[in-house]
Amino acid sequence: MATAPPAPPPTRAHTDFPLPALAVMACSGFLVIMTETLPAGLLPQLAAGLQVSEGGAGQLVSAYALGTVLAAIPAAALTRGSRRRPLLLAGLCGFLVANAVTALAPSLAVALTARFVAGAFSGLLWGMLAGYARRIAAPEHAGRALAVAMAGTPVALSVGTPLGSWLGSAVGWRWSFAAMSVLAALVMGAARILAPDAAGQRAQTRVPLAKVLRIPGVATILVVVLTWMLAHNLLYTYIAPYLREAHLALRPDLALVVFGLAALVGIWITGLFIDRALRRLTLASVALFVVVGAVLMAAQDSLAGALLAIVLWGIAFGGAATHLQTAMSEATGENADVANAMLTTSFNLAIFAGGALGAVVIEGAGARMLPTALIFLALLTLVIVGCGRRAAFPTNR
Repeated sequence: MATAPPAPPPTRAHTDFPLPALAVMACSGFLVIMTETLPAGLLPQLAAGLQVSEGGAGQLVSAYALGTVLAAIPAAALTRGSRRRPLLLAGLCGFLVANAVTALAPSLAVALTARFVAGAFSGLLWGMLAGYARRIAAPEHAGRALAVAMAGTPVALSVGTPLGSWLGSAVGWRWSFAAMSVLAALVMGAARILAPDAAGQRAQTRVPLAKVLRIPGVATILVVVLTWMLAHNLLYTYIAPYLREAHLALRPDLALVVFGLAALVGIWITGLFIDRALRRLTLASVALFVVVGAVLMAAQDSLAGALLAIVLWGIAFGGAATHLQTAMSEATGENADVANAMLTTSFNLAIFAGGALGAVVIEGAGARMLPTALIFLALLTLVIVGCGRRAAFPTNR
């Protein structure tokens, strides 16, 4: 009986820096992040259209995050050996369908279900994009390749989400989600043409999930993701009620534009230094979150102070995903895909908790208390990063 040939090793692009393929991955990330955050800029319209409170509409963010939390690790484990391009196309197709259903949803229950499914496909994509990007680039450019592939995040925040918010305000929120389906189809076409295929993880290098979790540095990185991103999402998800209660003459969509443009600066700085200054970049970004919370507390009712805080917030957040995924990839080596699925799970636990806890805060103490929570969580994160000097965020990298 003839035996099947062994799976080829992970392929690399013919050039040291495969920019077109990385641009496709950035577009995929743009789609994922814009789908995830779109409700944050449309809370009033969603609440009115689905006949629920703003806190209830905020659960569309939490449902998405919950889908990612439950699907990311199983999806990564089941697809460890799968070819990367077909996997990317499958994930994009899932977003096309889920966003179309959300656009047509007659009730909150249907919308929550569609958002949960979209979150599950997000778990699939985020679990493989980081490893895919690093795999097709030369090793010495792996960090920069990941920064480019993750550039879709700040672009989505600076252009996509505000544009979706404007579209929702102009012609209705359903058209914003319909546009996401069209975008998914376009990215699928680009991926077929521009993205090189790559093999999955070789069977002989696969470590059981429990052992991946015990790799030095992994647990520390996951806790950092949870606390840092919870700090971020408490404010980001409920930026509209915060601006209203702080009596700031700033529309949520404009605030998100400022935040996203500043995040582009953050990702640019990250691309310059990520391959040689991971620890210092991470410490600086988390420390800047503390400054953001302090400025917001000191400058309530001040538009200039709020704009300064939003700019600093965007710069601090812009490279966060790249910092964390680089740290995880370097700590886990060949098992980076599964480890990054764990990172995605922790990331979306934070998003889920941010949506749920934020609803409690704004309906209890009020949205003006959100900066206080942000400061506490950022200080906690700073301590954890500082303690991870050996394996998670090593000083001798």
